[in-house]
Amino acid sequence: LASAFLLALIAFGVFSLPVSSPALPTTGAETESSGDGGAAESDASGGSSRAARSRARRDLRGERGAQWTEVISWEPRAFVYHNFLSKEECEYLIGLAKPRMVKSTVVDSETGKSKDSRVRTSSGMFLQRGRDKVIRAIERRIADYTFIPAEHGEGLQVLHYEVGQKYEPHFDYFLDEFNTKNGGQRMATILMYLSDVEEGGETIFPDANVNSSSLPWYNELSECARKGLAVKPKMGDALLFWSMKPDATLDPLSLHGGCPVIKGNKWSSTKWLHVHEYKA
Repeated sequence: LASAFLLALIAFGVFSLPVSSPALPTTGAETESSGDGGAAESDASGGSSRAARSRARRDLRGERGAQWTEVISWEPRAFVYHNFLSKEECEYLIGLAKPRMVKSTVVDSETGKSKDSRVRTSSGMFLQRGRDKVIRAIERRIADYTFIPAEHGEGLQVLHYEVGQKYEPHFDYFLDEFNTKNGGQRMATILMYLSDVEEGGETIFPDANVNSSSLPWYNELSECARKGLAVKPKMGDALLFWSMKPDATLDPLSLHGGCPVIKGNKWSSTKWLHVHEYKA
């Protein structure tokens, strides 16, 4: 009952999604640069020093440009948040993850443990929830946009797909009791695109009640992406889709996958959101 109530609130809340969010917090470098307080205070005008510090803060956090929410499907429920991350945030996540990448795995539905699978051929790693100020700012933004508390989310997973690598269509929700012991069912996923992809790498919903052929960018899609609904990766954009319906039942139309990269590289970051608090 509680799950259904939460999902119903979220279903209504989607119409009032914010188009902006709090900026990235001050980093250590920013604190040092703005900590030269004596010089600033001794400046007779003061205005030029404050303007310089303001510019420095913008450079550190990055500019996200205009943000808006695009409804791309109601079956399944899927939305694109344009310019959700700044270029600097995308590069920051890639920089954190790159030295620690390992072959991606899938979750065994019987044991709950990770296992290798040809279904998923990317490389990836997890960033601990609340790891640093930048991560916390992104997680707060996700909570603001989805209306789901940050404590309900798993850690960010950063993924890298090279040419030929893909993720076959699959569900993010669980069909076993083992994997729902921590946080309950996965009810939504937010997928953030950290890079553009020259060709391929689209996110697809093969069973969606939408036909991509009516979209103006249909001819830019790879062959894999021309069935059902497809989203082309764009640095800074985020895709939110729901694995559960507002009545708390699982949504089989949320079946999704990642098309093979044909040209270039694909970097993305995923956060799974649970019905209850997820103990990281």
